[in-house]
Amino acid sequence: MKNPGWPATMVLMMLKELSVPAAEDPCREKGIVVKNLTTIDLWYEKNKGECTIWIHNHIVRIKPEDTVEIFSDMVCKTHYCEANPTYKNFKSLDENGNCRVRVLPDCNLSDM
Repeated sequence: MKNPGWPATMVLMMLKELSVPAAEDPCREKGIVVKNLTTIDLWYEKNKGECTIWIHNHIVRIKPEDTVEIFSDMVCKTHYCEANPTYKNFKSLDENGNCRVRVLPDCNLSDM
């Protein structure tokens, strides 16, 4: 005999699976706020765009689809971070889940 609840159970399971990514990454939609807490102004290129100043104590919002390069010079030629951090790197540092991380001197990254 068929279980009369089977179709409803399958639909609920499928809906739950579809909602998992949003629940796993609450930062996905609005992005991660990255704050420049170095003692200097930096520059960055987001998505290979223009070289933009990143003033000390200001933020840049990074979304999963974004690429970011951080520089120590105003012409965006000298990388500040040896390996440019990605959204995934920033997300892995967000231990408290508030979608906020910081860049400290010598490109040390940590939760904020």
